Amino acid sequence: MTHVRLTSGVIEDLDRIVEHLRHHESAGAEARAGEIISAFDVLADNPLIGRPAGDDKRELLIGRGSAGYVALYRYLPVIDTALILAVRGQREGGYARP
Repeated sequence: MTHVRLTSGVIEDLDRIVEHLRHHESAGAEARAGEIISAFDVLADNPLIGRPAGDDKRELLIGRGSAGYVALYRYLPVIDTALILAVRGQREGGYARP
């Protein structure tokens, strides 16, 4: 089973997402962040499930539409680890940090 690890920047991304949701939606911001984190679990059994994103990185699509997010990650087969690098909304124009 592949290990799934988050970089420190992912926590910042999740904080930004929760703050955005709080500003634009009255309830459920923390629950949505929990759903995003739970979606990372699929990488434990299928680390190559995400679409290729160049430079040995992949993107995991989570949900869709206004409730959709994209997680940028790199699978490191030598240590059997999926390293989550960043998370953004599907409608955002890019990652805060690649």
